[in-house]
Amino acid sequence: MTYRTAAVAAGLERGWIEFRQTMTSVGDVLGWVWPSIIALIVMYALSDSTVPGTSFSLGSQAIPGILGMNVVLVALMGLASALTMERRDGTLLRAKATPNGVLGYLTGKVISQAGMAVAILVLVLIPAAFLFDGLDLYSVSSWLTLVWVLALGLAATLPIGAVLGSLLNGTQSLGFVMLLFTGLVAISGVFYPITALPEWLQWIGQAFPIYWLGLGMRAALLPDVMAGAEIGGSWRHLETTAVLGAWAVIGFAVAPVVLRRMARRESGSKVAR
Repeated sequence: MTYRTAAVAAGLERGWIEFRQTMTSVGDVLGWVWPSIIALIVMYALSDSTVPGTSFSLGSQAIPGILGMNVVLVALMGLASALTMERRDGTLLRAKATPNGVLGYLTGKVISQAGMAVAILVLVLIPAAFLFDGLDLYSVSSWLTLVWVLALGLAATLPIGAVLGSLLNGTQSLGFVMLLFTGLVAISGVFYPITALPEWLQWIGQAFPIYWLGLGMRAALLPDVMAGAEIGGSWRHLETTAVLGAWAVIGFAVAPVVLRRMARRESGSKVAR
């Protein structure tokens, strides 16, 4: 077994351990789930409202977008937060001191955050299935669409989280990124059809993965008739694949360069300061 293979294997084990520890901590799980809980409550209160031009519940229409939002929140912000914090407390420096330690460290972080994103999605989807009518949870095609959208969405967002975690300096920077994330959620059609927004805001929303993850989730979980409320009147699977795929390719090209530079800058004196 080569050093790199051993590092990846160690990272996979580390990722599983971190995932298991997080999922057995009620406080940690609630920390990730509470935004979706609030969103579910709000959408349930709006269950009697309908999507303009249809008789479909606005609350049910928003559920897939909330799931997509949560995937981005856990995968992107979770990884960025972990890297930012563990650069400051010396965890990354200790990993750097071992052969291929940074590779193993990052492998573990990617695995744990991806696992958390999937687990939180399931935890939110279960109560949503009982609270909201109209979700298609019983067809094989729906689950297949959900799986490929989720996999591509994670591939698109995890590298962004790694880049942000390498560049941000502390909690204040994370707060600013969280504020930008909240703004993107507002213009990405998560809680209300994006077609109701001005056209220039629609273009901005479509430039980022949050909208496309939400669209893919809606394609998986909503009846086909609801595609009429989307841009172009369709689920746009090809465009979803292209945009999320482009973000994934760019992210995987940029992230290793940024991470290597970040790892070279880490030192004991920097951590001490």
